[in-house]
Amino acid sequence: MEGGALSDMNLKRLFGLRSANLENDSFAEKTVSLSSSDSIRRPDWILLVATVALMVIGVMFIYSARMVSESHLSWYQTNAFRQCIWYLIGTGLAVGICVFDYKTLCRFSFIAYWGAIFILILVLIPHVGTYRFGARRWIDLGILQFQPSEFAKLAYLFALANYLEKPKEELRSYRVFLRAMSMMGLPFLLILAEPDLGSALVFIPSGLIVMYVADVPIRYLAKVAGIGFLLISLLVIDVVFAPEGWRLPLEDYQKRRLLVYFNQSYVNEKTPPEDRQRLAQLEEADSYNIEQALISVGSGGFIGKGWKEGTQTSLGFLPRAVAHNDFIFSVIAEETGFLGSSIVIGLYGIIFFAGLRTATQARERMGRLLAVGTVTLLFSHVMINIGMNIRLMPVTGIPLPLLSYGGSSVICSLLAIGILQSISIYRRKYN
Repeated sequence: MEGGALSDMNLKRLFGLRSANLENDSFAEKTVSLSSSDSIRRPDWILLVATVALMVIGVMFIYSARMVSESHLSWYQTNAFRQCIWYLIGTGLAVGICVFDYKTLCRFSFIAYWGAIFILILVLIPHVGTYRFGARRWIDLGILQFQPSEFAKLAYLFALANYLEKPKEELRSYRVFLRAMSMMGLPFLLILAEPDLGSALVFIPSGLIVMYVADVPIRYLAKVAGIGFLLISLLVIDVVFAPEGWRLPLEDYQKRRLLVYFNQSYVNEKTPPEDRQRLAQLEEADSYNIEQALISVGSGGFIGKGWKEGTQTSLGFLPRAVAHNDFIFSVIAEETGFLGSSIVIGLYGIIFFAGLRTATQARERMGRLLAVGTVTLLFSHVMINIGMNIRLMPVTGIPLPLLSYGGSSVICSLLAIGILQSISIYRRKYN
């Protein structure tokens, strides 16, 4: 038993996320009022520069992806210009977050969480939520549409970090763990009902990593991880091996995406002759986007074809309806090659490093948990989206933070950056 506890302790020290005062004192980080010059520091300039660089890249390649289809529009009607508007709004909100101490914002975390739950329920109601592409994920406000699930992710992280700011003795309680899991499960199920499996799944790594860093007993988390592994294994077996009548009750588009990912044919020996041609055409249509995305990535070579010179996009092989959002990484890879793609991944790496550094330097638990959760959220988005573009992950609607076109995604990504900056700026207020 003692060896297991020691192993758990060493794991957390490896991540640099457990400070000596948390080991010796079960709770009660003391808040110290320092002079304003000592308690507030400058923003994290490395994080800021990487964020601005990704926004510039985003505008450039959204313009390139939409250049042909928007050639007849005025500059202020293009998606690239609209993206600039989203960047300005998101930056303004991020600066607003930096003005306030993150601990002050956390006081309203449960209000934000239940507000997000209420909106997630609203979006499921016909004539309130907008039905597009086989899902009800948006609320139409006339001049714009917003996606509640994006904002729910940040509200959840604030609420979870606030809830887990408890004495270590309380965190060992199974009841506390179940309540933390229910906080994850409620938005997960509501978003899954839209349906939006990709956005729902992002809650799992974010929540589990925050619980781990918060000192929730690892035996509880291991059980959840084991159940998750079992469910994923059953899903793979179901898609690849199970007969048609025995398969899990997934949405039709979800089944087809998984069949494409596992390279399973829609047609088999039991398929009626009259359905074979239709299913073969459907399979070709469903796999078209990812195949063209792979061609785009591969055709870029080392240095790419040049900005606005990507033939996959300009000739319409990579569908223009998705090139500027879900498949923006493929556009970048084709036009800038391995070199440009590596720069983009490197900029994300800088953001992740800066966020984890902020977490290790935070002087109290809530800031540490909030920073770790935010970094995990951004990392999950990047990993899933880029993995989808190179066929390491199934196709989902997960946007690439700061690069994919879309107001809700851009604003929430910049709010996440603002949260990290707020923790970095105000961390010296706490001892």
